[in-house]
Amino acid sequence: MSRRSRAREVALQILFEDDVNPRATAEELTSFVKARLKSEEMEDFCLQLILGVRRNQSEIDALLNDVAENWTVERMASTDRNVLRLGAFELQYTETPYKVAINEAVELAKRFGNANSAQFVNGILDKVKPNDEP
Repeated sequence: MSRRSRAREVALQILFEDDVNPRATAEELTSFVKARLKSEEMEDFCLQLILGVRRNQSEIDALLNDVAENWTVERMASTDRNVLRLGAFELQYTETPYKVAINEAVELAKRFGNANSAQFVNGILDKVKPNDEP
């Protein structure tokens, strides 16, 4: 697993926890990230993902609701919902290449979701791609 993939995994863990039992302090967040990544560069990347999703969550959720036919973000499994938030954030707000962002999200869905999660995540994120992508 690449270092950036590991950072995404840690970010997903925090985002999932935000759904079910939010951490109250920034100190708890940084302590969790530092203990798992042990690389300042990857810690910074992970925190950028977490804070970016948190900061833009209402816009990300609205976008996901728009593209997810017959689904709302609230109805999605928590793991799928947070993989999608992370992937949509990377697609819309970072320089991560489209194919990389989707592949990384699909891999997280395979690892942490159910048997249908990878296909579900792939289908929705394909509709989220930026307008300048083919």
